[in-house]
Amino acid sequence: MVRILFFGTPYAAVRVLEALTRWPMGTVVGVVTAPDRPRGRGQRVEPTPVKAWAIRHGVPVFQPDTLKRPEVVRALRVWSADVFIVTAYGFILPPSVLEVPPYGCLNVHFSLLPKYRGAAPVARALLAGERETGVTVIRMNERMDAGPILAQRVVPIRDDDTTGTLEDRLAQVGAALLMEVLPDYLAGRLRPVEQDESAATLAPKVRKEEGRIRWDRPAEWIERQVRAMDPWPSAYTWWRGRLLKVLRARVVPDMDDEAPGTTVYVDKKRWIVACGRDALELLEVQLESRPRMAVSAFLQGHPVRLGERFEEFGRELP
Repeated sequence: MVRILFFGTPYAAVRVLEALTRWPMGTVVGVVTAPDRPRGRGQRVEPTPVKAWAIRHGVPVFQPDTLKRPEVVRALRVWSADVFIVTAYGFILPPSVLEVPPYGCLNVHFSLLPKYRGAAPVARALLAGERETGVTVIRMNERMDAGPILAQRVVPIRDDDTTGTLEDRLAQVGAALLMEVLPDYLAGRLRPVEQDESAATLAPKVRKEEGRIRWDRPAEWIERQVRAMDPWPSAYTWWRGRLLKVLRARVVPDMDDEAPGTTVYVDKKRWIVACGRDALELLEVQLESRPRMAVSAFLQGHPVRLGERFEEFGRELP
């Protein structure tokens, strides 16, 4: 029976963890996840999704705030795991940790490496307008997402995909791919393939300010931004002094004859805003301290004037 120690933090990682716990040839001896942190407007301290799942299923949990201390490495050795499996953990594993398990550390990464190495491969692929992405299983080394490749699988990107929907689909594909690869890897039947360093690109963590809509950009870019920033931090702008999140939108061509950020069409159901090129129809929005709603419902309680402009700056997201 293969002893597995799992490293992961968000909901997407739970998909892989679930698959590992169903694997008849192995047992998940524990999970390592990020420390609990305050979340949401109320800043309540909540467990990570991986921790919550592990507690419900009786899997021991370890939450170090760093992996660099010698006592943390000693604690990881106590698990006597044969292999570490990592999915969206949020911390880089230092060499002292990579050397612990006899079969090394495998990472399920949500891109077709070497493209989009880093913390936000899904959001960056959407922002870039990619038509496909995928999942890569690598044997980890000391460099971020640069280890040799064991397997890859391509996943098409749908026109309505958000970071949330695409990440969930990639997690399902990644879980299935890992379970195909793991037996052959442990048996020594796989030959890892080194990555092409000349094709490497980076996918740094999304910053909150990247959600701010700049209306002088093309509508096509802003529409991708809306999807890439969902579920966090959301694409946002300011309307009558209040923060307004744009949660769904679509491009309307050939309607850019007004200054960017200007309402060029509005009726009881539709709200169209000029951009640097073409225009953007807002489909779903959320005014601060209010629930998300379809634009048709929003316009019933918040009449918008033709020619009204969004504000350039305002308060940032909390």
